[in-house]
Amino acid sequence: MSTRPHTYVTASDGQRLAVRTAGNPDGPTLLLVHGYPDNSSVWDAFAAEFTADHRVVTLDVRGAGRSTAPDDRSGYRLDQLADDIVTVADAVSPGSPVHLVGHDWGAIQSWHAVTEPRHAHRFASYTAVSGPDLDHAGHWLRTRPDGVRAALRQAVRSGYIGFFHLPVVPEAAWLTGVGGLALSALERLGGGPRTPARRGTRDYLNGLALYRANMARHLLRPVERRTDVPVQVLAPTDDAFMVDQIQSNAGRWVRDLRFHRFHGGHWTLRSRPAAVAARVRALVAEVESGRRRPDRALTAQQARRHGGAFAGQVAVVTGAGSGIGRSLCFELAERGARIVAVDVNGPAAERTAELADLLTPGSAARRVDVTDAAATDQLAAWVRDEYGVPDLVVNNAGIGVAGPFLETTAQDWERVVDVNLWGVVHGCRAFAPMMVAAGGGGRIVNTASAAAYLPSRVYGAYATTKAAVLMLSRSLRGELAGHGVGVTAVCPGLVDTGIISGARLSGLGEASAAKDRLNRLYRMRGYTPEKAAARIADALQHGPEIVPVTGEAHLGLLLSRLSPRALRAAARVAPPV
Repeated sequence: MSTRPHTYVTASDGQRLAVRTAGNPDGPTLLLVHGYPDNSSVWDAFAAEFTADHRVVTLDVRGAGRSTAPDDRSGYRLDQLADDIVTVADAVSPGSPVHLVGHDWGAIQSWHAVTEPRHAHRFASYTAVSGPDLDHAGHWLRTRPDGVRAALRQAVRSGYIGFFHLPVVPEAAWLTGVGGLALSALERLGGGPRTPARRGTRDYLNGLALYRANMARHLLRPVERRTDVPVQVLAPTDDAFMVDQIQSNAGRWVRDLRFHRFHGGHWTLRSRPAAVAARVRALVAEVESGRRRPDRALTAQQARRHGGAFAGQVAVVTGAGSGIGRSLCFELAERGARIVAVDVNGPAAERTAELADLLTPGSAARRVDVTDAAATDQLAAWVRDEYGVPDLVVNNAGIGVAGPFLETTAQDWERVVDVNLWGVVHGCRAFAPMMVAAGGGGRIVNTASAAAYLPSRVYGAYATTKAAVLMLSRSLRGELAGHGVGVTAVCPGLVDTGIISGARLSGLGEASAAKDRLNRLYRMRGYTPEKAAARIADALQHGPEIVPVTGEAHLGLLLSRLSPRALRAAARVAPPV
């Protein structure tokens, strides 16, 4: 490993841009662009993760670190900043495109560079950490696709922007040290770095011009900015300055997007550099090896309607061949997720994947019996190799069993426990470790049932497995919270999925007649898998502990908390089967 001293590149308007180069000169080139009020030293720990096999270039943006500062505010406009990035890329890697990584304002500048058609060919890939494109943000604030509440949350987190536009007051805050103390406190949110960053007074003062020269210009009059460059957006779960949605909205403007949450705060690249570096390394390796598949890129028309919490994510769904699992695959794909459809029925999984692929390219199918721990482990390894660590794992596969306890056989119990409980356990054991190792931010969703808290004299075996799934989910949620991996239990209720047709019925008279009566009940209820999938996808954006889907699931959950005696009494009544 070698580190060179600062060299200087001359910008188009004559400013001198300080650049440091480290690492393997024969490896892929990473160009790192810092934010405000940092300088290039913010990348030190992150860059150390790459210097053995990559060439790492860090830039002091104009006005920060050792770079010179323009006298006029117009020298900080995004067009000029993007031109600076391209100038440096041309200087350090004239023969090949660079892999661009930006944080905070460095991400904003870099977005402007990769969405400029004249510059896009200079970038092999782009990773944005905690920073949106300002024009994308302007469109998001105007259209509010994620609702008014999300826009208001972002407005609160962006309150400092108005402060930075005040005359004299922000400068006084930095010069007196008050601003530095406030910034240090914000850095520690989400387990941020304890050691202070190396910043100079000029870093604080000059960078105010970034806000004053660009914010109103782009947020109030946004233009359309698109790119075909492979883009990865990394969103810390505890970012003090921006909500997830303003970043995942990039799915509407980027044809080849990956969006990943990870556990930490705004400056996680300093406190947990290895987790951030792993995601960047994965994208660089994919592009450099040629494994990037063009069929995973959205069409221009698809890109225009994609965005939101699942855009650019990878979702693994078991039990995807039918029912809620199948509908959830379509709902998530409609919202921009790439789907891995898993089912013991291989052709059914393939059909689901084919249809999901029409909504978001890059979907795939795998035939897996979730009762087989080794097969589930192999599935997880395949997903990691093919797609990277998934962002969402839905352990949905399940079967139905009905009948009085005295009539159900040991084989009935073994089968329902194997699928409904062990299938969930195997899924959690296979995927949770890799999600933790990737830095957290992902979600595990386990399909339980309203039967988990509604005792019944004829659904005892089924309800037992679903109650176990609910308790497993709640326990695992507490265990993984510190790693930033969310766990949610879904309790659907009476949804017309067709589960009864394949259910095992014991001691309920002639089986086909009993199934007809139950199917009729579900049809009369009229709650479709598509409606359930939309409800689940909406709820998952907020990461709740439990998602009761239907009205009876909500009512049952309420009664289980307020009047469990009433539910025990109801369990004595024979249901209409």
